[in-house]
Amino acid sequence: MSVTPAVENRVSLRPYNSFGLPALAERLVRVRSEDDVRRVLATPALARRPKFVLGGGSNIVLTTDLRAVVLKVEVAGKRVVSRDENAAVVEAGAGESWHGLVEWTLEQGLPGLENLALIPGSVGASPVQNIGAYGVELQDRFESLDAVDLETGTSLTLDAPACRFGYRDSVFKHRGPDGLAGRCLITRVRFRLPQPPRAVLGYLDIERKIAETGITHPTPRQVFDWVCAIRRAKLPDPAVIGNAGSFFKNPVVTPEQCRDIIARDPAIVHYPLGDGTFKLAAGWLIDACGWRGKSIGQAGVYEKQALVLVNRGQAIGGEIVTLACAIQESVYGRFGIRLEPEPVLL
Repeated sequence: MSVTPAVENRVSLRPYNSFGLPALAERLVRVRSEDDVRRVLATPALARRPKFVLGGGSNIVLTTDLRAVVLKVEVAGKRVVSRDENAAVVEAGAGESWHGLVEWTLEQGLPGLENLALIPGSVGASPVQNIGAYGVELQDRFESLDAVDLETGTSLTLDAPACRFGYRDSVFKHRGPDGLAGRCLITRVRFRLPQPPRAVLGYLDIERKIAETGITHPTPRQVFDWVCAIRRAKLPDPAVIGNAGSFFKNPVVTPEQCRDIIARDPAIVHYPLGDGTFKLAAGWLIDACGWRGKSIGQAGVYEKQALVLVNRGQAIGGEIVTLACAIQESVYGRFGIRLEPEPVLL
């Protein structure tokens, strides 16, 4: 095995982040296999430097050039690992498009991911964020993943408990002795899809589609089409308007906090959770503070969905961060709630 990886110098990252923000990678290596990672670790000039794992770039805000060695994940491939009367297990390379995987599973007659259609980003990023939409979270369909330790080059396989999934959270987002942030690179992810399929329809927007169409038992393809239509009506296409999807997490509050806010703002959108807490709609909070359609420089709040921040053309990362901080202060001042960004600010 060659120990000299192909290194690209001073690479523009504008095409590799969904906000379309300007930044350079001083050194970039394209990772298409575990061996590519080991070549980096076997090259002293690269092994000594910090590493930054870059997937689909749909969950980052670049505010500066990256001096770390950028490992651009491009591991490809999709396959059905196993299938029986209880479940089908499918595997995809971490560099595959998430939405492309969802489409592919339906083409194989293996539904289960359709509620997660049109979420931007790569397969490898999906467990990091524990992506979720319309009543389904990635952890509901997760089987296991393969990764490479970025210090030792050792191969790892992690199951769901090891990933410590939470709301838009996982072990990959935490540093320290109990976290894996910056410590490994995910190469492949496997998903367990229930057999026979069990449609998840108990989400308000999907219930509206059922009422509109009169289709009470939609096929997986119909659910897929509905989810795509719902998302396209609310969210801008990153290829047209730079964005990272939902910018803030929906805050979770105690029953007492929820009652207090409802007393002051009865119209607030809120959802009860199984543990007795309540999830508040961050987009509603932002909208209530008057931010929809507003801008700071070239960074703006999307006109159709206040939860989405957009690049109006030539925004820099600092403008996105300034706008986000202003929204946080506004929401905190009115509701006493501190919104937490979903993307990683770099």
